[in-house]
Amino acid sequence: MTSGVGHKVARLLGIQLQPKDPYHHVNDPRETAHFNTDQTFVEESPRVDDFFLKLVPSGPQVWRYLVSLFPFLSWIGYYNLQWLAGDLVAGKELNAGLLNPVTNQRTGITIGAVVVPQGMAYARLANLDVQFGLYSSFMGVLVYWFFATSKDITIGVSASKARLGHVIASALALLAGAVVVSIGLIRCGWIVDIISLTSLSAFMTGSAICIAVGQVPSLMGLSGFSTRDPTYLVFVNILKHLNTASMDAAMGLSALAMLYLIRGVCMWIGTHYPKHQKLAFFISTLRVVFVIVLYTLISYLVNRSLPRGTARFKILFDVPRGMYQPKVWNRLVTDVLPGFQNAAVPVINTSIVSNLMGYLPATVVVLLIEHIAISKSFGRVNNYRINPSQEMVAIGITNMMGPFLGGYAATGSFSRTAIKSKAGVRTPFAGVITAFVVLLAIYALPAVFYYIPNASLSAVIIHAVGDLITPPNTVYQFWLVSPFEVLIFFVGVFVTIFSSIENGIYTTVLLSAAMLLFRILRSNGRFLGRVKVQSMLGNRVIGNDRQQPVPGYGTFTGSQEAPTRNIFLPITHADGSNPEIELDNPYPGIFIYRFAEGFSYPNAGNSLEHLVEHIFAHTRRTNLAHFDRPGDRPWNEPGPSRKDMKAAAAAGVDAGIMVVDVSLPTLKAVILDFSSVNHVDITSVQQLIDVRNQLDRYASPDIVDWHIACINNRWAKRALAAAGFGYPTVVPDGPHRRWRSIFSVAEIGGSHSAAAAAEVEVNEKEIARSRRQTAADVEVGNKQQQQQQHHHRGPNDPKKVGTGGSESVPRKSTVTFEDAVLSLHQKRMSLGPELHSGRTVVAPVHGINRPLFHVDLTSALQSAVANVEGRYEGLEEHH
Repeated sequence: MTSGVGHKVARLLGIQLQPKDPYHHVNDPRETAHFNTDQTFVEESPRVDDFFLKLVPSGPQVWRYLVSLFPFLSWIGYYNLQWLAGDLVAGKELNAGLLNPVTNQRTGITIGAVVVPQGMAYARLANLDVQFGLYSSFMGVLVYWFFATSKDITIGVSASKARLGHVIASALALLAGAVVVSIGLIRCGWIVDIISLTSLSAFMTGSAICIAVGQVPSLMGLSGFSTRDPTYLVFVNILKHLNTASMDAAMGLSALAMLYLIRGVCMWIGTHYPKHQKLAFFISTLRVVFVIVLYTLISYLVNRSLPRGTARFKILFDVPRGMYQPKVWNRLVTDVLPGFQNAAVPVINTSIVSNLMGYLPATVVVLLIEHIAISKSFGRVNNYRINPSQEMVAIGITNMMGPFLGGYAATGSFSRTAIKSKAGVRTPFAGVITAFVVLLAIYALPAVFYYIPNASLSAVIIHAVGDLITPPNTVYQFWLVSPFEVLIFFVGVFVTIFSSIENGIYTTVLLSAAMLLFRILRSNGRFLGRVKVQSMLGNRVIGNDRQQPVPGYGTFTGSQEAPTRNIFLPITHADGSNPEIELDNPYPGIFIYRFAEGFSYPNAGNSLEHLVEHIFAHTRRTNLAHFDRPGDRPWNEPGPSRKDMKAAAAAGVDAGIMVVDVSLPTLKAVILDFSSVNHVDITSVQQLIDVRNQLDRYASPDIVDWHIACINNRWAKRALAAAGFGYPTVVPDGPHRRWRSIFSVAEIGGSHSAAAAAEVEVNEKEIARSRRQTAADVEVGNKQQQQQQHHHRGPNDPKKVGTGGSESVPRKSTVTFEDAVLSLHQKRMSLGPELHSGRTVVAPVHGINRPLFHVDLTSALQSAVANVEGRYEGLEEHH
């Protein structure tokens, strides 16, 4: 009853329902006996409700999702003392449970010691008091491990995005964290894949240069200009104000030189004295701590005799204790953690949110590309996989909780993660140990912070970001792989330097997207030719011991020759194949076309235009006398000149022959290779229908077979089948009928549309021409001569041309139901011997209800050739 009501509603709305699959009845075994197969497979089209049902999670899937939100549950139950030693101490070599203090490094403690000075330095970079950097680092390492899928990542303040004041920075961290958490909860971590490595490297290089240049004034004690200007202006002002350098330059330049000197010496020791490699690594790891402690001691010795609040060079002085009035949250936190004097509920209002809208996208992008890139990279190095969506949840929650203790935006840190990975950390729990070290610094070391030189902190920042600059050798590798992306890289760096970090990110992302879109839009498919190849192992042909005779168009040749197989290469050798290899034309009038970048609405028009142009250039019309009078020709196909027409009349031949290369074959079949196509849409299928109608007119009164090979998606099959592809073409008894469009502006109006009127006009002219031609043949006796020509013409000979141009005889259909066996035979596969019957089972690979969908190009070519030759046999039988 539901079906009947649906049909009535469809008729009422003017909906033309899809006709029943013409070959669906072959699921009856009695109808498939002549297919000579053991099994029958009729492929059903996917249903829309099935698609949505797959999106509804089952009970076990919901449970797995909930468990996946807390990855630590999968390993915390197995936590043991050895893992704890590995997290506390680098578990690279444990000798009978005894820890060697020289060859092993205290991982959590080491990372904590590095986090403290870097967090303080990055806070200064953001014009924040140093305690905010410590708060951010503390919350980052403490919270992250609950939700992490990476054992190596160390969350901390990143130099690349420290640009705002405390209130704004905390609000921005909270908003960005909420956005990132939302993306992670819906498991859309794949979104980071739209950001290319080129964008990432340009961002890292550009931001590192900007930060380093911006720290030079503090490093050298320069004054008289703003460091918030674009980087190139800051650099110019540095050169103008070098004469204002103060004693800060001594504290900064010497600290920077010492950092690089310690690292260089340690690398040299590790290379030349492998047995001391771990000790050298340990010293190199703690070089930042050593330099800060050393220069703090120097500052103390120099400034201890001066009145409080004065110094011979810039130092931190007193660490501020708070910035807000005590509220409920403040009192609650400061009572429990008295060191967190700046803890407060982040200020979020419409004014702040509206002002942050310009910064929010860039902040989210930075959080994602830095963290995911670092975690993926170290996961591959240490042989484990990370879940990008869950990592988004981890850093999102970290950034949402950090502002409540006074922190701001934090993400994965490259330098600290590298130290953690090299130290051999065992689990994410190492972050808890690091958090205790940071907490100790917050409680016990504020008095020591007083004497830390600002110039030394600037040296720490410059030294940290220096490693983020892409080296020339890496840029050269970019050039070898993709030269155009090198241009994107430099554009991104220049925009970052001359404008801002945010604009640099947007520029590289947009350029990368534009490059991808251009490649898709302008992609052309390739026409393929056939060549027989052999697989060689040394001087021996692989497969020589199992030569079996199969049809000539099959994969292997007969047993009298070495085994070969058909492969299909671009006829232009545009893929870099050996240009000296001569490719065989698959068959006269049959073309194999492979799409290059998928087949969807952006590139469908360009790909099919290339297809039509090539076919027109390498074939001729079936009916050379298609236009009887000059006035019948369209304006874009004027035909022969008056001189050619006079010469043709004098020779007694049709004028159309004078301007056509009659040695060219007529169009017989088109084979589409869908191996690179995973999805089709309305636009691409409609354009394919338009081209099919165009080529049918071009080949009229013959028909053009359309074979499609290597379809990888059931929904693509459904779309193509709905448009009439996959089924044999039946020659109509009456006038030519165009294939029904999905949507076309020319089809608006139905039977009264412009397309329908054009079809009627063309058919009327064709009927009139046929009648005139028949009368002329009767008068001069050409009909008998044409029949003799058909009798002597072979299947591979080009069509004989003459005054009439084409034959007015019945033609055999492209493929009758019996002819479909020719396609099916190529789709049979051996499923292996059955355990009980001991025989080989033969079954179709694709559904036999769509015989023109093929498993590979060889099968499609065999079917197309068989169909063409079958039509010629039908003509010979008729005569």
